[in-house]
Amino acid sequence: MVVKKRCLLWDWTNSSGPGNPGVPWAMDSVNFNGPISSVSNWNAWVPPELNGRAPYRPMIHLEQQLKAPDWDWVWNSDQPIVQYFNEPDKNNISPERAAQAWYDQMVPLRQQRGKKLVGPAISSDENGKNWLADFMNRVSDQPPDFLGIHYYGTDGNAAIRYLEDMHSRYPQPFVVSEIASIDRNVGSVYNFTVQLANFMDNADWIFEYGFFGCMRNLADGFVSPDAQLMQADGHFTKLMWKLQNEQPMVPP
Repeated sequence: MVVKKRCLLWDWTNSSGPGNPGVPWAMDSVNFNGPISSVSNWNAWVPPELNGRAPYRPMIHLEQQLKAPDWDWVWNSDQPIVQYFNEPDKNNISPERAAQAWYDQMVPLRQQRGKKLVGPAISSDENGKNWLADFMNRVSDQPPDFLGIHYYGTDGNAAIRYLEDMHSRYPQPFVVSEIASIDRNVGSVYNFTVQLANFMDNADWIFEYGFFGCMRNLADGFVSPDAQLMQADGHFTKLMWKLQNEQPMVPP
């Protein structure tokens, strides 16, 4: 039986738009019959090339997505799960402001539109942990349906310890909406990815996870180039082929 937990992090530049030809044809190479569970592009709009082949996860990336037109897209979406804020601890969004918008807009989204909500996806450092603790305390009577988590590092065992530690603090199922190795050794990157994918597939308290990321160009100098899931020409890397087809994953 296939365990479908792997969210495809599909960069918005893969979709065609003004001044951006994109590589929408690459979506046709995604195996939606394997472990891929859904698609996210860090935005509120659905990639047109998805064509309903998998659930889409709209995201309130930053505070500007709480306004039209993004908010209208989220409110009117037929998708069941909405992600709230991407690393607010690094984007100057205070827990207080995040909690206020949660009550003003996200809770009505759940109550009136029936959406399940992923809480703010925080960084894995101490500042991120403290930010999340403050936010969760402020929304204790209307908590998220899922806890949002990010993790970047080089040690798979350390990643698992972090996830387990956070699980001991919060009862919600987790959405690990970004995770990847930052090691510059390709073997280490593959081992990290294999270890974490297999762990998360078997952890019943992890609802979904996404490896960063399916994009033609490096987002920055932080994540390992060997963790890229797409080549510059739009074709998939070997790691992407493994992630979308192998379960359990095995080292190359």
